[in-house]
Amino acid sequence: MSYNSTEWRTIEPLARNAEAQARSHPERRDLFLCHAWDDRNGAARELCDLLISFGASVWFSENEVSLGKSLLREIDRGLATSRIGIVLVTPALLKALEAQGVADKELSVLLATDRVIPVAHGTTFDALRDVSPLLAARSGLTTGDDLSMEEVATKVAAAAAAEGNG
Repeated sequence: MSYNSTEWRTIEPLARNAEAQARSHPERRDLFLCHAWDDRNGAARELCDLLISFGASVWFSENEVSLGKSLLREIDRGLATSRIGIVLVTPALLKALEAQGVADKELSVLLATDRVIPVAHGTTFDALRDVSPLLAARSGLTTGDDLSMEEVATKVAAAAAAEGNG
């Protein structure tokens, strides 16, 4: 997998961290996917499926929370047992963060770590800055003209597996 210099500055520390965590906690998932509820059957499902197809293990609420389980408790477990957090930033997520719902709680936990990659899809980091300056300050990836969702997933999956090389 190859990264441009900006992407590598984002990915390299996460890849090192993921590699160390994989040695000390092999039972943990590679990735936790934070997303807006409205994206669960669209962009979030697409990203999750792509990440899995590239070999990453992903905690995705739609796959992990069964009937009768406490959503917040299961999310808490997912956050605790994942090496890296992906925040899928979409227009729906921006609205969800403003409403301070579940995604906002997930984001609060992820921002407390150095294990978060924002992925802007259908929006920009400038729009994110208006809602979450802390997340927007993190280096991340953007789908669009330069990268497809598949290319983003390839780069993130490689980082999660600590396969990146600058």
